[in-house]
Amino acid sequence: MNFVTGKTAGVSATEPGRKRARRAVQEAPEPTFGQDDLPDLTLTEKAYQQLEELITTLVLPPGMVLGEQNLVQRLGIGRTPIREALQRLARDGLVVVMPRRGILVSEINIRTQLRLLETRRVLERLIARLAAERATQEERAVFAGLAQDMREAAAASDDLAFMRLDNQFNGLIAAASRNEFAVRSLANMAGLSRRFWYQHYKQAADLPLTANLHADVCEAVAKRDAEAAEAASDRLIDYIESFARKTLDT
Repeated sequence: MNFVTGKTAGVSATEPGRKRARRAVQEAPEPTFGQDDLPDLTLTEKAYQQLEELITTLVLPPGMVLGEQNLVQRLGIGRTPIREALQRLARDGLVVVMPRRGILVSEINIRTQLRLLETRRVLERLIARLAAERATQEERAVFAGLAQDMREAAAASDDLAFMRLDNQFNGLIAAASRNEFAVRSLANMAGLSRRFWYQHYKQAADLPLTANLHADVCEAVAKRDAEAAEAASDRLIDYIESFARKTLDT
């Protein structure tokens, strides 16, 4: 396994540089587009975020029937925002509206996951290339720091550190791509992807390999190498697809 040493694309990979990179990621706002036009987080968005997390972490498991009143009490948010959040979750494929039966948390389906990966491959390759071409010098420094941290998480097999770094990676590469349409399309699949990973990663995933493949993408973006970023993105999706197929045997 390779580690980032020396300089990456003219960006120092020394310890102070990595600390600045980590701090920049931690303090950076969530990537959005047209921020001046966006209001503060609405109750519907809060309800969506909370429910999406409960579903993707299997606290609300597949097949569970969701009652609006129970969710109102659980989240402390009104019925209308809850209903609107559930409609959005239905569009994302995380819940299914059953006439006269209520709302069910959708089942986890390997065939659905494989079709999703076909689309993710195209979008993630595009976003990786755009990020390599469009990232600012500051963003490239953060990518270099993330690559180092990913490799350290890989060496330690630290799943919690990797999951946190992966979340930072997703936000940073989305912002650096500067293409809100590709990012929004990919975001619509994020919940299904996270839930599938969460269900199976302890049994079927090679966490060090996953972290190192993410680090490869980070390093290519940091070096402003668009072709390498595309290739690294494809290798990452190749592994994720093999992981998905491997779950059939677990």
